Formats: sequence, C-alpha cells, structure tokens
Amino acid sequence: MNILFIMYDQLRFDYLSCAGHPHLQTPNFDRVASMGVRFTNAYVQSPICGSSRMSFYTGRYVSSHGAAWNGFPLRVGELTMGDHLRSSGMDCWLIGKTHMKADAEGMKRLGLTPDSLIGARQSECGFDIWIRDDGLWAHGPDGFYDEKRSPYNEYLKSKGYGSDNPWADFANAAVDDDGDMASGWFMGNVNKPANIAEPDSETPWLTSRTIDFIDQTKGSWCAHVSYIKPHWPYIVPAPYHDMFGVNHVPAPIRHDKEREDPHPVYGAYMDNKVSSAFQRDEVRQKVIPAYMGLIKQCDDQLGRLLDHLEATGQMDHTMIVLTSDHGDYLGDHWLGEKDLFHEPSVKIPLIIYDPRSEANGTRGSTCDALVEAIDLVPTFVEAAGGKVADHILEGRSLLPWLWGESPKWREYVISEYDYSASQQAVKLGLEPRDCRLFMVFDGRYKLMHAEGGFRPMLFDLLTDPNEFEDLAKSSGHEAEIERLYGYLATWGRRMSQRVTKSDDDIISSRGRSLRKGILPFLYDGSEVDPELTSKYRGPAPQKPTQE
Repeated sequence: MNILFIMYDQLRFDYLSCAGHPHLQTPNFDRVASMGVRFTNAYVQSPICGSSRMSFYTGRYVSSHGAAWNGFPLRVGELTMGDHLRSSGMDCWLIGKTHMKADAEGMKRLGLTPDSLIGARQSECGFDIWIRDDGLWAHGPDGFYDEKRSPYNEYLKSKGYGSDNPWADFANAAVDDDGDMASGWFMGNVNKPANIAEPDSETPWLTSRTIDFIDQTKGSWCAHVSYIKPHWPYIVPAPYHDMFGVNHVPAPIRHDKEREDPHPVYGAYMDNKVSSAFQRDEVRQKVIPAYMGLIKQCDDQLGRLLDHLEATGQMDHTMIVLTSDHGDYLGDHWLGEKDLFHEPSVKIPLIIYDPRSEANGTRGSTCDALVEAIDLVPTFVEAAGGKVADHILEGRSLLPWLWGESPKWREYVISEYDYSASQQAVKLGLEPRDCRLFMVFDGRYKLMHAEGGFRPMLFDLLTDPNEFEDLAKSSGHEAEIERLYGYLATWGRRMSQRVTKSDDDIISSRGRSLRKGILPFLYDGSEVDPELTSKYRGPAPQKPTQE
C-alpha cells in the first residue's frame, strides 16, 4: 500500500468540473473522483498557507501545534505525519512545498544539527526530502524572500535560462510588446504567456520529479507532492494562458449589504491592498482566466501521474489524495487572497481514491460529512495498518466513509486564524494576543468569534448560501449564537497537550504502584490482596548492634 498525497496551493473547492464549475473541465480530477470519494464539506484548520499545512502535517489544530502564521516555527518535538507513518512501517517523503520553518532555537537548545537524521527531519516537518522547493523565489532590494536553495531555479539554469533568478524572470514573467519583462507580480500582465517552455514551467517540473521518485522507490511509501500553483503570481505559459477569457469570468459573489456596518475585522480586510485590487473588474478579468489556465495545467499534469501509475502497475495499490491548503476569494465578498472564513477561502477540495476492495461500494460517490484537514493523518495511519494515536492526533480517520460505513461523526468543524503579523492588526490597534479569530460551523450555521472585544459574525448557509447576511448585526439569533459558542467552548476544553501518554498507557498503569510496594493509607494491610503486602510482613530483621 502506497499513498500519493497531492496538494495544490490556493485551489478553490469549486474550480473543478466534478464540483460543478461551468467552464473549467478537469477530466483527471474527475477521473480520481470517479474511482473514489469526493468530500463536499472539507475545511482547513486555518486559511493561511503555513498554519494550514502544519495542521495537515501534524493532524492537530493550530492552537495545539502553535505554528499560527507563515514563518512561525513548528516547535521541536511536535510529531508529524512522517513520525506516525514510520511507526507503521511506511516511509514518508516530500516532493515540493511545505512552507514549514524549523525551530532553530529549539534544535540548538537540544543539540540537534540539521545534518543529522533526526535533525534533518525536525528541519523538514518530519519528511524525508526527495526535493523541496517552496516556490516563492521573490527577489527585492533586501534579497530573496526565501533564503534556502531553489532546486527549480537550478534546473532552469541548467536548461539555459540565463538569469540570477529564472523563476521570476522566465517562469513568472512574460514579454511585452517592446521586448521588456512583463512580471507576473503585476496583475495587468497575467493574460500574457509566461516566457518559458511549458514543459519547463513549475507544475510539469514537479510532476517529472514525482515520476522520478516513483520509478526508483522501494517498499511502502507516502509521497507528499505539493505544487505551488495555482497560487499567485497568476501567470501560466502557452497554451494555457488564453484557454479562457472574459466570457468565462463569473460575476463576483458579493453584495453591497456586506459593506454596510461590517464587522471591524472584516471591514479592515475589505479595505486592504489585495482586496482593493480584486474589487476592480479589470483585475478579475485578467486574473481568473489565468487562474483557470493554471488549474487546467495542474489537471493535465495529474493525468501524467495517473497514466504513469497505471502503466507501471501501481494504481491498484496506491491511495491517491487530492486537496488544497486553502482557497482564493478572487474578489468574492469584496476580498482577495484568503484569510477569513467564507466558503471560497476556508473550504477545500478533497478527493480520495482507496484501491482496496473494501472501498468498491463508494466509488464515484460524494460524502457530505463535516471533514477537517487534520483527518488525513489518521486516515493515512489506518491505511498503513497502524494504530491511530488519538491522544496526539485530533482528527479522525476517513476510512469508514471510504468503505461505505456511517460512523458517529463530529457535529461541527473548527478553523482558526491569527492575524497578529498583518497590517489589519495595526489598523485595528490590537495587541498580538487579541488578533485571533475562530470559526465554528455545524453544516448550516457558521459563527466567527474575534478576540479583542468584538461582536461575532453569524451566517445561515441554508437560507443564505452566499453568506451575505451577517445575522449577528441584529437581534433574534441569540439561541444559535449561544449554541455555537457552546461548541466552541467544548472544543476549547479538548485534551490537546497530554501527548506523551495515551489512554491505553494510562489504563494499563493503574494499580502498578501497588505491585511495586507503594501502599499508602492502609490501616493494617487487610484492605488489599495479601500478595501486595508480602514484602512488609514476617519476622523483623535485626538492627545493627551499637558499638
């Protein structure tokens, strides 16, 4: 049994043809959906790259693992997917992006060096590295955004792309009519083709590295294949750059009432730079066709992987998982990027193919159970034949759903967002400890709680599926707000930090001290089994004679 765990960065749940997109055809995503189960209510534990991924990789909520923002280190000792799978006899490899930052101070304190096996795994989110490239090789006056080496840039240089940073100058830039660079950072350029041969662009390059891995690997493996696209810069090479046009751009899902007395945090995000850009029609009309082209390229490259698995006979023993670390507003709700908890941001695609016969009854089906990103690690552990360490892992295995069962399931999902490092925190004048948001969603009602003394937000997705009407602005919904706050309180009392002792460990340890002579509070010993007091009965030993 192998696991091919594929993540696409910033892929919306509804930009697949199997999810009902009216123009974008994704036959290879659909192909996996036809072989497996498409989960229609899957949610990330944070709508920001780094913290979301750390929840995917640890199987734990953000407030449990603590890496709450991009660049916040994942603390030394936090168990990850790789740790759990190796305990079950399965190797765990990274091919692509993690957005993980190592806890350098913690490693130094414990004397762990990155060139040791344990140090390397601590530095790489528990993965063994086939190839890591986080995919944002921005370059400004103060240097590179990412100071690690770029295998992709090295590849481009080896192919003759003459530049200090071919990622920026070729893969993510076009050429204008005057022969000048037209950077993909400028959204007015993204309708142009990236200045790179399509096979050399980022998505095909990572697909080729994945095929290289599959061809040489031995034993049971999990490969996390993590694509940077369709994340911005939204630019794609020919022929994908003009497959879609303005006629394929949907009207934004937004309403003027959202701007009337908005929640202060929501208002701050509506007024930021990226949201202001996506409120412009000309931006959406250029970005969305490019975004669709990037997804179409991802789908074609997925087809390469699927064909290779079939050609090499590995499809029948490889679980395939397709998902994303969060969505993309694309101008919906007057917002750009991700960050808050509307469906385009916090809801993700999730498709799982299990090749085993137990899953035959659910092939080609959908499941509307409330699923969290943290459910994948326990799913993988169980698929690998291991025991889920449920005192550490906070998600639940999805295998029962894949195998046609109807398990007792969660009543709500949780997502968290720490915006303390953002300009919105500055604008609102908040201390970092107060810059925290929580979402609780029960499948109908969605509540957003904001620390810092703010009121909540509330939406009823049954009567208002577009999430336009913030019911917490007015009275009449106190009972629903109280009920959802009750869920949030229950979740807040979860057992999240007792990770060194499982329930089985605790149960098996009960009474052990009695058998090792710890017998407090007895009156004459008759209260316990005579065997337990045998060391304390019999003739008294003679004390030493005093000289």
